[in-house]
Amino acid sequence: MGHAGMAAAAVRYLRSAGSPTSTPARPVDPMPHPELRSVRADERPPPPPDDFRRVLGHFASGVTVVTAPGADGEPPAGFACQSFASLSLDPPLVVFMVGRSSTTWPRVARAGVFCVNILGAGQGPLCRAFAVSGSRTADKFAGLRYEPSPATGSPLLSGVPAWVDCAIHAVHTGGDHLIVVGRVEALGTDESAAEEGPLLFHRGAFGTLGS
Repeated sequence: MGHAGMAAAAVRYLRSAGSPTSTPARPVDPMPHPELRSVRADERPPPPPDDFRRVLGHFASGVTVVTAPGADGEPPAGFACQSFASLSLDPPLVVFMVGRSSTTWPRVARAGVFCVNILGAGQGPLCRAFAVSGSRTADKFAGLRYEPSPATGSPLLSGVPAWVDCAIHAVHTGGDHLIVVGRVEALGTDESAAEEGPLLFHRGAFGTLGS
């Protein structure tokens, strides 16, 4: 299936989930939170969100910026993402998770493609710029150098150590997040940028190897 077909599949998903799919000149509404249920008297309640974040924060992760080209005249979209991983070698698949309330995700879904920009040790400020929530994502690219990725035309940010260019392969629900599977169309590295090492996130702060 081509990129246009993947975009159509993503739009069908958004329609089935009740999210708007037109492209008016107004902010895109986020997806609703999943329906909550009461905990039974004999059921152990789930861990409080603060405890969940504190404990899982001990798992150090890399940091990425997921970008997509603007669809139907929209500006490009992008958001910071820690929850990224490789999934399959054959076929080559990757996965990232995004909050259902994200205002950027519907725009990525409409594009049907995305590029994962893997950040290096000195790119904490770049990550913070894309971590800003809200729907006016065009401002996130102001003053940044980027070029179209070779397969999908998604923004490939200048100076990133590595990038993975993908088409949306599947979208699954997972609690208050969506699990997005991407089929890898192209990928590459900048070995000079990679010499500084990766940007890591651990216990609520950025770090690097050996720091």
